Amino acid sequence: MQPTPPIAFSIAGSDPSGGAGIQADLKTFSALGVYGAAAITSLTAQNTREVRAIHDAPPDFVAHELDCVYEDLEVAATKVGMLSSAALIATVATRLRAHAARNVVVDPVMVAKSGAKLLRDDALEALRRELVPLASVLTPNLPEAAVLLGINEAEVLAEPERACERLHALGARAIVLKGGHAGGERSDDLVFDGARFQRLEATRTASRNTHGTGCTFSAALAALLARGNSVISAAEGAKRFVSAAIVASQDWKLGHGHGPVHHFHALWREGTN
Repeated sequence: MQPTPPIAFSIAGSDPSGGAGIQADLKTFSALGVYGAAAITSLTAQNTREVRAIHDAPPDFVAHELDCVYEDLEVAATKVGMLSSAALIATVATRLRAHAARNVVVDPVMVAKSGAKLLRDDALEALRRELVPLASVLTPNLPEAAVLLGINEAEVLAEPERACERLHALGARAIVLKGGHAGGERSDDLVFDGARFQRLEATRTASRNTHGTGCTFSAALAALLARGNSVISAAEGAKRFVSAAIVASQDWKLGHGHGPVHHFHALWREGTN
């Protein structure tokens, strides 16, 4: 008999086109050998080109979703993604504290790949105050880090170590500052665990298929934490997973915009239709 797999829990929005959000998270959990649970915070009408509409779940319903999972399943790690409103952020933060959630990975989702805003302006302070201090790992990209710190993106790019230290001071126990928005030939990330820095190096892959890379990275990080990896080791593994997923999908033609990455690149046989 197979031993019970570790459990990772995604709290995020739904992407009906399958490349980002809950759908990407569950694919990532499965690809990395972790059982996935999920609570939907928002329904989005989106595809590879645009986000057409957003419909938030009522906060009290989201609270029930979280309670049902935490009361029944032994959750080893939680990934928090799209929370569009202050009310949803407060609700999720309250339930995370009530259930003493472990290994909480917070991906501060603000803008979709298409450019659509996914975080309301009045929710930013709630994100800083309520959710960031609960993060075992915070995973902002460069624009998100700049918004959280109230500075220009150029300042984050110029002094990434200082930006990580300032994000850590907001209460998150570790930071992964993602460098994909920096441009150039490289796409390096920076990890700060409160004591030391670790650079995650990668050569940039020229591909239009990058929809859901942020969701996939944070989900992979949560999955590897659920499997017992350290923050540094989990971040390194998540970086390798996402980089390989981008490479494997670069010739795909799924949709007419930013296509998805190949979450099952290590599992699908070559030539599978």
